[in-house]
Amino acid sequence: MENSQVFTAKTVEEAIETGLQALGVAREDVDVEILEEGKVRRIGKSTPAEVKLTVKEKLSDGARAVKFLEGLFAVMKEDVSPVLREEEEKVIIDLNAENSKGIIGRRGEIIDAMQVLAGAVANTGRKVYKRVVVDYENYREKREDTLKNVAEKLAAKAVRTGRRVRLEPMNPYDRRIVHSALMENGEVTTHSEGKEPARYVVITPKNMRPYDRNDRGNRNNRYNNRGGNGGRNGKFGDRNDRYGSKKPYPKRDLPKDDTPQSSGTSLRRDGGSGSSYKRGGFSGFFGTYLGNSRDEDSTTPPTNDEE
Repeated sequence: MENSQVFTAKTVEEAIETGLQALGVAREDVDVEILEEGKVRRIGKSTPAEVKLTVKEKLSDGARAVKFLEGLFAVMKEDVSPVLREEEEKVIIDLNAENSKGIIGRRGEIIDAMQVLAGAVANTGRKVYKRVVVDYENYREKREDTLKNVAEKLAAKAVRTGRRVRLEPMNPYDRRIVHSALMENGEVTTHSEGKEPARYVVITPKNMRPYDRNDRGNRNNRYNNRGGNGGRNGKFGDRNDRYGSKKPYPKRDLPKDDTPQSSGTSLRRDGGSGSSYKRGGFSGFFGTYLGNSRDEDSTTPPTNDEE
């Protein structure tokens, strides 16, 4: 059977129907090229319609997905060659490229998106869905091993602490790997929560400790018993009992003028009268006297009279 054949009839539609019956294909499986519209005349000889039917190349599910990816990479201007590896039980397409930049993406976001689109193309017109896997240098296998190890470690943590453990949001493919990895674990159960694209897996231990609502109250009572009545004094106790009673500070008067305790920046009374003060001059020594005024045996620094 040739890929292209020419058919004639009185009209174009009759020519197409004749060609479809002869080729044994449906209308969507051929490309129609009208060679002659045809003319029906009352007087004279009529001109028949002539059409050329070309059977479309029938691609398999995997081949359609590969052809789609080729066009996608051409639009992305990426030098990537998709190759169909398997399409019996599931379609597996390998990507050949010099580097993974622009192919895998952060946590496989780009390659996962390509896989979703390729799966939609491959399953067009199918009643039973066929799984499509787009891989690059065994990325899927490495990712699966990593997820299984993480799932086992977090399951052990959940059993050890007796509390639920929540994983980071994942796509359906990765969540399925986690569920499968812990399916035979008799100490935990798994389920998914949240909405896409933030849906995540929760690991629940079977020895999960029940939540005690009185834990918070017991903890508050522990502080109340320490201080008595609670509150500031009840939580920390009586400050006077801990640090002693508060004593007033001793009142100290300003030193008189021309005394060893005064400094060059002390306030001195102007003329001994009035209530105003002004800054005095040099009082006989540098700096403020640091001796203890309460010590009667302390020595008196020299004054201006000794100069």
